[in-house]
Amino acid sequence: MKNILIIGAGRSSSALIKYVLNKATQQGWNVVVADSNLELAEGKVKNHPNGRATWLDVSKVNDRRDLISRADIVVSLLPAHLHLEVGHDCIKLNKHLITASYVSKEMYRLGDEARDRELIFMGEMGLDPGIDHMSAMKTINDLKAKGAKLQAFRSYTGGLIAPESDTNPWHYKFTWNPRNVVLAGQGTAQYLENGKLKYTPYNRLFKEARSIDVIGMGEYEAYANRDSLLYKDIYGLEGIPNILRGTIRHKGFCEAWDALITIGLTDGDFPILHADKISYHELMDAYSDKELGNSVKERIANLIGQEINSDVIQKLEWLGLFRKKRIGLPNATPALILEHLLLNKWKLEEGDKDMIIMQHEFEYELEGKYKQLTSTLVMKGEDSVHTAMAKLVGLPIGIFVNLVTQGRITSKGVQIPVMAEVYEPVLEELKEYGVEFIEKEETLS
Repeated sequence: MKNILIIGAGRSSSALIKYVLNKATQQGWNVVVADSNLELAEGKVKNHPNGRATWLDVSKVNDRRDLISRADIVVSLLPAHLHLEVGHDCIKLNKHLITASYVSKEMYRLGDEARDRELIFMGEMGLDPGIDHMSAMKTINDLKAKGAKLQAFRSYTGGLIAPESDTNPWHYKFTWNPRNVVLAGQGTAQYLENGKLKYTPYNRLFKEARSIDVIGMGEYEAYANRDSLLYKDIYGLEGIPNILRGTIRHKGFCEAWDALITIGLTDGDFPILHADKISYHELMDAYSDKELGNSVKERIANLIGQEINSDVIQKLEWLGLFRKKRIGLPNATPALILEHLLLNKWKLEEGDKDMIIMQHEFEYELEGKYKQLTSTLVMKGEDSVHTAMAKLVGLPIGIFVNLVTQGRITSKGVQIPVMAEVYEPVLEELKEYGVEFIEKEETLS
């Protein structure tokens, strides 16, 4: 297996492409990077002797299948909803497939066909999901081997901005797909607390963010991910009374984001008529009731239950929501208008460094004592291109590609990386790139 196809050359691809091209030199691989932006793909390949950039409109079925037919392993970095089409092609053409996205129910339905054809379809092989699964499973299995009984598992991850590049009142900049950030949390979060099912709908999710203490970094806040219960059985935690997966943000972010939800700006279901002709100020006016105050800012403050000089209102004002600047997007949804605004305000500048924080908390009983093990990863990026996000999404995929080419992966069908044959070598090699967790253990009672 020497022909590697990477579809997508966007934000998270740089570390993966660099890793695979380095291995290509050593092992004689041929690497093709395909993207609808040929210049972007060429910039990632950089005329490498074992690499080739090519243009691909993924919606053009024949072009897509032609590229896939010439590969042994396909890596899809496309938006999650496009993986399924690639998956069907890989089944038909007998190609292994690796993605970093959550595995959909539709993708899982390809499992039997993939297994029958001896194909490896590995999903959730990035950061979150990915490194979170692998690091959690390693610790869970280590604790079980000691005879520990798990009572609680909480896992939090955040793509943040490094303190030295933190230059705005939201303490946040985009290191990931902006659309996913704007729509994050929609639906109902599900988790277990003290043996009881807990449900938090979207309109309460950011109000109910919890504080967490990150080892060596201080206090942050986290909101619950959509469905923590999915991984209870997958992680072998069938009887555990507490399980929660969440997303980390700086303190104050969740309260301000909740304000955007309350106003209605994260709604992606309907178009704002004449959005190209009205200003942000007029949009806020349309969302507020004149009985709530004299100025638009005052009415919005009362709508969201804030003082007019509060930190939340200052964050909204910094975004430009009260400016008389034309939006300029015809018939755009509120969510698209917000995304367009944030793309400029939360843009990574050239010298900016991002920061990833991942923290697991394991509470367990062992030899009559109740203990907590906290496992923490903190990593900063190098600049706005070589980000920690790209590194921690791309490197696990690259390492896994290498394992597949060596015949070291026996698990066929649609999988996620929770088996030892995957997480042990991947986590071990990640240490060479500075990806290592710091552990703190304490006795609770």
